[in-house]
Amino acid sequence: MEKRDYYEVLDVDKSADAKTIKQAYRRLALKYHPDKNPGNKDAEEKFKEAAEAYDVLGNAEKRKVYDRYGHAGLSGQSSGFSGMDDIFSHFGDIFSDFFGGDIFGNRRSTRPPRPPRGADLKVQMDVTFEEAYRGTRKKIELTQRKKCSECDGTGSARGSFPETCGTCQGHGQVVQRTGFMTMVTPCPDCGGKGTMITTPCEKCDGTGKEPFNRSVTATVPAGVDTGMRLRLAGEGEKPDIGDPGDLYVFIHVDEHPVLIRNQDDLHFEAEISFIDAILGGIVEVPLVDERLELEIPKAIQPGDVITIEGKGMPHIGTSHRGDLHVMFKVNLPTEITDAQRKLLEQFDA
Repeated sequence: MEKRDYYEVLDVDKSADAKTIKQAYRRLALKYHPDKNPGNKDAEEKFKEAAEAYDVLGNAEKRKVYDRYGHAGLSGQSSGFSGMDDIFSHFGDIFSDFFGGDIFGNRRSTRPPRPPRGADLKVQMDVTFEEAYRGTRKKIELTQRKKCSECDGTGSARGSFPETCGTCQGHGQVVQRTGFMTMVTPCPDCGGKGTMITTPCEKCDGTGKEPFNRSVTATVPAGVDTGMRLRLAGEGEKPDIGDPGDLYVFIHVDEHPVLIRNQDDLHFEAEISFIDAILGGIVEVPLVDERLELEIPKAIQPGDVITIEGKGMPHIGTSHRGDLHVMFKVNLPTEITDAQRKLLEQFDA
């Protein structure tokens, strides 16, 4: 059947400007969209015809050719469509180009899309109790991926090239229509790339990326505790285009042989003899940077606690420290000599 004049299809004058043509196409697209006319073949044909007309009249170069030579001048150009699916594949989201959204009025941002950001990386770092007390700098060894040096990131072996995906015809998207709904989804075969690798590169196994090792130095502040997380901005995966991701370091602090930590406070159990508990004495507390000599008060009771301020763990980012809590455990002898027994009996009397 002979094609109708594109100006007649859109019902506009040949002198119409781009804005008028766009408005005319919008009116027809809204009127004849298949989702609004399910099962109506006539509406489907008119929708297809309007899309084809706008594809030409909405393009300044194609319109010039059409105005001069008519349909014959476009014979070598893509000015026709083989079906409804081809219309959606050709335009991508056909309505968002003209309405700022889709057929149902969902709006889209007018900002240009930002390049994809690199992936974030996560690692665990083991820190000794002493390193957590003083703070330290530790090196982290990472294995990451970069553009393959053999295939330059194409994923294809040298001398071969990716082929156009037969499922989506290179569009990277497929159209699925169910009742009133039309869904455009990434092609399941090519993953939205539009091409398929037939001869993969041996070095990267067709991924376009090869592994490499690098090291990052992390500053661990004094006072860190198990479960805390350090963020190293920009030290994650680095994409070919776009900003790199971040590296997250999850801290695990080893336990101390005798000191028990509770947030910024330290706890120590001091074992003393019953004689020291009665008469008093000196007990040593093995801290990280010193051995603290603590005086035992006379007649101290088992379970009593002495608190020394500022002798605990550092509080991150400040000059403050937690406290040291010393709890006393009195050791009683299990065996005594006859002489010791007599002395105790005299004391008891």
